[in-house]
Amino acid sequence: MTSLPPPSPKKLGLVIDLDTCVGCQACAVACKEWNAGGVSAPLPDHDPYGAQPLGLWFNRVHGYEAGEGRRARTVHFPRSCLHCEEPACVTVCPTGASFKRAEDGIVLVDEALCIGCKLCSWACPYGAREYDYDSGTMKKCTLCIDRIYNEAVDERSRIPACVLACPTSARHFGDLGDPASPISQLVAERDGVELMPELGMKPVNRYLPPRPARMGDGAAEPEALAPVVPAEPGRGLLHWIDRVLSR
Repeated sequence: MTSLPPPSPKKLGLVIDLDTCVGCQACAVACKEWNAGGVSAPLPDHDPYGAQPLGLWFNRVHGYEAGEGRRARTVHFPRSCLHCEEPACVTVCPTGASFKRAEDGIVLVDEALCIGCKLCSWACPYGAREYDYDSGTMKKCTLCIDRIYNEAVDERSRIPACVLACPTSARHFGDLGDPASPISQLVAERDGVELMPELGMKPVNRYLPPRPARMGDGAAEPEALAPVVPAEPGRGLLHWIDRVLSR
């Protein structure tokens, strides 16, 4: 089985704002587009219009209904590898193909060593592993490591493709091991949470919960609208419209 390196002070990861994610799938498409063109993580699709299409998606977005009645809202939940500090997917790997980088905490897969046994996918409780039927190997989110360290890419674009593509700035990237980093401060301000901490895998990625005001918690029920009284004789239509808009 594969051993883990000592805890790294640098912990690169994502912070996802569930309050502003609109479920547009731009992150998923950008991820697929960037990785499909590289040699490290091809994303083939098989029989896309058939009864059983096969393909890899490192980032998936799920939608859920939260709350009831007037307090209800749709919450969009993006899901990908959380780059855990103690990832079970790494420790169960029999060949050392799954490994965690000591320098920045990113969890990767060495395809040359992977035998496609799928033990990592069974061990991962977050469903972050994908099996590539072309190569017979396991694959996953790499935090676009071939992009964030690539000096040929414009410095402003050296962030994961999913973060760059998000139209609502719901996705953030940075060093979660540095309490002073902007991304860590954002987590502190918004009480960001880790996913299923009771499992003890210490995921690095954080989720920012929907703001209570948006969920309707503690908000007063809307007052019943008063009946519209016709305009007084001689006051005209504009006076009536002003009363409607002012109620």
